[in-house]
Formats: sequence, structure tokens, C-alpha cells
Amino acid sequence: MDQLLQEHYHLVIYSVFFVSSVIFSFLMNNLFLRFFKTLGIRNNNDGTIIRWGALSKPAVGGISFYILFLLSVACYSVFFSPSQVFYNTKFIGLLLSMALGFIVGLADDAYDTKPFLKFFVQFSCGAIMIATGIRIEIFEWEALNIIFTLFWVVGIMNSINMLDNMDGITTTVSIGIVICAMIIILTNSDFENMHLIILVGVLSSLLTFLWFNWNPSRMYMGDTGSQFLGAFLAAIGIMYFWNDHYVGAIISPARQFIIAIMCFILPVIDTTVVVYNRVSSGKSPFVGGKDHTTHSLAYLGLTDRQVALCFMGLSFISTICIFVIENYITEWSHLYTAIFGLYFLSLLVFFFNATRKAAMKRAQTDKKVAGTT
Repeated sequence: MDQLLQEHYHLVIYSVFFVSSVIFSFLMNNLFLRFFKTLGIRNNNDGTIIRWGALSKPAVGGISFYILFLLSVACYSVFFSPSQVFYNTKFIGLLLSMALGFIVGLADDAYDTKPFLKFFVQFSCGAIMIATGIRIEIFEWEALNIIFTLFWVVGIMNSINMLDNMDGITTTVSIGIVICAMIIILTNSDFENMHLIILVGVLSSLLTFLWFNWNPSRMYMGDTGSQFLGAFLAAIGIMYFWNDHYVGAIISPARQFIIAIMCFILPVIDTTVVVYNRVSSGKSPFVGGKDHTTHSLAYLGLTDRQVALCFMGLSFISTICIFVIENYITEWSHLYTAIFGLYFLSLLVFFFNATRKAAMKRAQTDKKVAGTT
């Protein structure tokens, strides 16, 4: 029995931790629903936040993400090596930037902070990561790596925040990104990787939260969740998508670019389409609106659940692509760059056209309503 346990030590540890985390997260969210019914519910007078559904739901789901993150760190120090936690500079940077993202998100849900403060904190999260060694390393010029890392962190934190506009969307997309990172770690049999147990913990919190966030939702993750997830996923993206240190040969920048884009394809496309459409229409990209890629699918006839299932399916495709790249493509070539690049461009064009058609449909509906009044 002891020998069997030793042979399957990692499987037992991760399985027990995952199941325990799911149960703990479920109980936590139930308690939050009972005792924090007003957190994140705000009177939106400035128009900066426009949500698809009703705002009369508490934005408390993100708290469980951060608690499970901390619990994962504690469990790693118990089951594996404590020195990897307390003497690892990169992990200290990860811990600090996650705390900063969580705090500013919680403050925004509680007090409705100014956009400049959020941007400053996002920039600070990127600076902390860079200072502690978490930076994109695909360029020969180090200054360019630093600039691109800052752009990546700020961009992803905003993208995840912007994508949180309909029930279940950001949760399902984040689940897909976390699974992609886990695939890379597990493919290389790195079972004692400190980030693996953290990914398992965050995954369990996301899966549990999806139960409460699936349409019709009972709670939102709020900025508490989206800012934490943005910082966390940006950091994971840097360490495992942009910088794949498991690759034995020279890293191909094109390969790493494709991996990062495939994992974050939905947040990147949504932000790109929304920003372009708003700027081209003379609107501020920082003001909320019902012009996201998710909204366009709803305007064209899909229900909220169908939109979430659509995004879930696209996230699954990205996961399959990462699995294929990591397990079956040993030597990268321009052909693979073209194939995956074409998929990205096709999806970008599809959603761009969908938002334009949805805008035209909305304009026609508004004219009819105006004509009857």
C-alpha cells in the first residue's frame, strides 16, 4: 500500500487537493452570497461600466480566486519544497503582483475607483514582474523585452476586465487558458512545479464559480476577480507561453507568438475589435458599452447561454491546438505559423463583421422605436 502511494504520490496529492478546493470554494461562494450581498453593486452614473445583465448581483466571486491562490501556495510548501516558495524571487514577484491586482480590484468594487488608479496599479504589476525576473524573453534587445512585457501585462489585465461583460464568458475563457498552461507543464512531467498546484487551485475556484456565474448568474466576479485573473494569467502567459523553457532547441519567436495568441485568442480579439470600432466611431475605448464580441452574437440571435457555449467551444479549440503544438510539432516551420495565423485572422474577421452587423441591427431597431414614439 505504501509503495503504491509512493508511485502515485503526485496523482493522489493533486486529486485530493483539487476535490478539496472545489468543495471549499463552493462553501465560500455560498457564504459570500449570504453575507456580502451588496459588494460590487453600484449606481453607475458615469457610464464607464455598462453590463449586459442586471447589476443587482454581488460581485464577490473574485475573492475565492485569491483565497484559493494563497491556499495553493501554502499547500505547496507543505507537500513539496518550502524553499521554492520563500527563496524564489520570481514567485515573490508573482505573489506581490497578484496581491496588488486583487487589492485594487476589491477597492474598485467597494469604492468605484478612478480609471487612472487601475492603470497605475496595472503598470506597477508589470514593473514588479520585470524587477523579479518575470519578463518576456523573445527579443535580443532587453529594453524591447521590458517594454513588451509592460504592454502585455497592462493589455491582458484590461482585456480580461473588458471581457467580463456577460455571464460565464471570462470564467470559461480563463479556464481554457489555465488548462493550456497545465498541458505544457504536464507534457514535460514537471509534477513538482510550484505553479502546477497554483494552477490546479485557481482552476478549481473557476470551475466552482462557473456554477454561480452561469446564466442566469447569481454573482459576478467583479473587478476583484478580473484584475486578479488578469495579472495572474498575464504572468502565467509570460512564463509558459512566451518563454517556454522546456524547449530543448533554440526557441522560435514565431512559435511562442502563436502559442501566446492561441491561448489568449478570445480576449485579444475582443479587445482589438472593441477598441478599433470605438476609436473609428470617435468614441473613447475606455467607456463601457454593449458593443463587445459577445454582445454582437446576442444581437444576431444567440441566447446568453449559447454565446457562453460558443466561447467555451472556441477555448476548447485553443486548448487542442496547444496540446498538438506541445506534443506533436517538434520542429517549427513557417507553414505552422501560416496555419495558426490564418485561424486567428479568420476569427478576427468573423467577430469584426459580427459587431458591424450587430451595430446595423441595433441602429435599425432604434429607428423603429423612435418612429413609434
